[in-house]
Amino acid sequence: MAVYTRIGAEEMAALVERFDVGNLVSAKGIAEGVSNSNWLIETTGGKDGTRFILTMYEYRIEVEDLPFFLSLLDHLAAKGCPVPRTIHDSEGHLYRIRDDGKGHVRALALIEFLPGVSVSEPTPAQARAVGGAMAQVHLAAADFPQARENAMGLPEWRRLADACGHDGLEQIDPGLAEIVERELPVLADRWPVDLPRSVIHADLFPDNVLMLGDRVTGLIDFYFACTDITAYDVAVTHAAWCFDADGTTFRPDLSRALIEGYEAVRPLSDGERAALPLLARGAAMRFTMTRAYDWLNTPAGALVTKKDPMAFARRIAFYADPANAGVFA
Repeated sequence: MAVYTRIGAEEMAALVERFDVGNLVSAKGIAEGVSNSNWLIETTGGKDGTRFILTMYEYRIEVEDLPFFLSLLDHLAAKGCPVPRTIHDSEGHLYRIRDDGKGHVRALALIEFLPGVSVSEPTPAQARAVGGAMAQVHLAAADFPQARENAMGLPEWRRLADACGHDGLEQIDPGLAEIVERELPVLADRWPVDLPRSVIHADLFPDNVLMLGDRVTGLIDFYFACTDITAYDVAVTHAAWCFDADGTTFRPDLSRALIEGYEAVRPLSDGERAALPLLARGAAMRFTMTRAYDWLNTPAGALVTKKDPMAFARRIAFYADPANAGVFA
């Protein structure tokens, strides 16, 4: 989450009015994340509550994908998964379009606010709960009627690498270009094609999980959700949860707990387990490349915190080391 676009008080009040959730009381920009503009909205109240998240889709997200993302939230919420519902507007639409008259046309959606906080130093009990919640989503989405290709898969990693360029990657860190140029061909050659697939979150970082104690109260920010290898979601979440922030220290206790929590709900097949080291290597590459591109291209005036690509480049090295393959055993 982030804020790239400013919306004045009068326009914000008019936008909120279209959703039948009462009158606007306050709107506070949220700085976390990198792809969308987000505000915490408080209103005088309606049948859907008094607190919401308003999201404006800035980039990496196409308007034509919004019915998939927003309908998925409604589907999972109806199945009892801890995800926020989409608040439909007074005409039943999942989202609205904003045209500022200056050539900037953006979609906006209002999402249910869920209680809880994102943890910065997770415990094994919390990692176990997240694993279980992720598996619950995978099973609940089995009869979701829509599908979406993973727009952040291997071809996009290559495109981002080309967009950054050798010199740009070296500008970030003197060794980054070598890592990327070595790893991308390996991933392309070995990427599995015969593993179970489902709708996956694909971005389940700690800041996309809300918790109260050891209980998951919300899985949020489904805007990279797609139809892909189910175990890849486990790999993404493993890479996101099982290291310290800069990727230098691996937490085996969190790793065990995450996998145990997942398998308590949906056991992994032998093929999925064997593929996890390579899938995690790819997950680390995915975030290395998006962070590298953002590092080089985020507008100077944006209310957004840039994230260090090397934190995930170090994870690539960890997963690529055969000595570490046993962490998924």
